[in-house]
Amino acid sequence: MPVPPQPGEESTDPRRRIPRTDHLLALPAVAAASAAMSEHVVRDVVRAAQGRARSGQIAPEQVQDEILTALGDRPAASLRPVLNATGVLVHTNLGRAPLSPSAREALQDAAGYTDVEFDLATGARSRRGAGARAALLAACPEAEDALVVNNGAAALLLATTALAGTGEVVLSRGEMIEIGAGFRLPDLITSTGAQLREVGTTNRTHLADYTGALGPGTGCVLRIHTSNFRVVGFTSEVPLADLAPPCRATGAPLIADLGSGLLRPEPLLPEEPDAATALRDGTDVVIASGDKLLGGPQAGILLGRSEIIARLARHPLARAVRADKLTLAALEATLTGPVPPVLDALRRDPETLRERTAQLADRLGGRLVPHEGRVGGGGGAGVPLPGWAIALDNELAAPLRTGEPAVVATVRDGECLLDLRCLPADEDERLARAVATAREHLGRDPR
Repeated sequence: MPVPPQPGEESTDPRRRIPRTDHLLALPAVAAASAAMSEHVVRDVVRAAQGRARSGQIAPEQVQDEILTALGDRPAASLRPVLNATGVLVHTNLGRAPLSPSAREALQDAAGYTDVEFDLATGARSRRGAGARAALLAACPEAEDALVVNNGAAALLLATTALAGTGEVVLSRGEMIEIGAGFRLPDLITSTGAQLREVGTTNRTHLADYTGALGPGTGCVLRIHTSNFRVVGFTSEVPLADLAPPCRATGAPLIADLGSGLLRPEPLLPEEPDAATALRDGTDVVIASGDKLLGGPQAGILLGRSEIIARLARHPLARAVRADKLTLAALEATLTGPVPPVLDALRRDPETLRERTAQLADRLGGRLVPHEGRVGGGGGAGVPLPGWAIALDNELAAPLRTGEPAVVATVRDGECLLDLRCLPADEDERLARAVATAREHLGRDPR
């Protein structure tokens, strides 16, 4: 049984000194700190501080200061910008491709009302995303038409659903891919009723395997680039140029899911397929991602024959997976603007990168070590990007990740490695300050 309070005990209970919610909300300092937040968010912060006081974690007199601190430090969104010092260009866990300054400006401009489906000259409704479509066709003239949806998986789902329906999607067993988080493309393809017709083997698929599968029940033939792994040794695959003629002869659309987003060949990645080459080889529709090597926002891009793209655009699923105005604006600006950050990082001059890294390593008291970057994001599988890194104490990795700015490094062989490939040179000063702060956090000399 609880012990009943003694006379006068209630008046000495510190919880009685906790400020009331309405009093706290009415304070000018709280109102000013919460000007950019909704009322329910501010109330949650207030209640959290009161709860800490009730549990004895803070004194009642500290409630107001805790609220002001929480409101002052709270960003509008929980996503935090990070400095990518991993050397991985398209880092899925870090949001894949960083947008160019022109794409960021386009996002800002598109945040309000826009003419996304409106013709200002005539006052009539217009085709959605006409600017992004025109930019895609200018960047890839081999395509007769283009369609943008919200991501690469949506593009694949739309293409196979619209073209195959409940018919067969012919796919090599060597291309039945699982990507991140256990997501399997065959499961996606069959989720809307299409039937998967597997041909060939894991390591070898021949033209006869495809032609033997083509028939009245064929909805489409699908080629998926194995961008996130490699099969080496006794292998064989059919070039698109050889596969296109029998597909045309039987009326089966040929789809090529390239994944990585290259519109044209990239000399530094000679084995990475590109949309222009695939279309010249006779592919009917090419699928690519916007936020990988293209260097733009998350988007699924479909390029190909006009009648095929029109068929996809008319399908009911197209409405469910369409891209929003922000994506369309950022994609157009990426295509019409300067070289995006991802390609700039890919093409960095090794000697210039070495000199820059060596200078910063000397300033930070670290060691200059060779380090191989990667494309990442399911592109350039197995292709090293020779470069350099600054080797620091392993203990710095955690305070760097949680500092301001947050820095994500590579931890390997007991060292914290900082690769500058993905960082513009004007970020070196911020990185140096972050390392100094991390050392101070550990009680070390900032150097």
